[in-house]
Amino acid sequence: MNEHLLPQGAGPGADARRHGNHRSYLVGFGAALILTLASFWAASTGLVYGPSVPLLLGVLAIAQMGVHVVFFFQISSAPDQTNNLLALAFGVLVVGLTVFGSMLIMGNLNHMTPTTETLLQMQR
Repeated sequence: MNEHLLPQGAGPGADARRHGNHRSYLVGFGAALILTLASFWAASTGLVYGPSVPLLLGVLAIAQMGVHVVFFFQISSAPDQTNNLLALAFGVLVVGLTVFGSMLIMGNLNHMTPTTETLLQMQR
């Protein structure tokens, strides 16, 4: 049995060898800084096609979340990280369903709600 793998019941942070070192934190900080600067650049420049700016900002935001998960939360696909990875995937699923469902409901309400003029005509 590999003694470097923690048993399934061990709590997070139980093994000091699993924590990131200063180099990995600096690499993560550098990547996060570059992605943040790229987001500000994309929002303020005229070099990017206008309607695609929200899509580009969304892609950069997802990349930034990935940097935070890997370099700061230290979540990987290692065998001892299965519970953490599943909890993260479930959280992303719940947030995605909530956001998508809310947008779907708001879009439907916007489409079905009568205008002010229609409401005034119904009252007469």
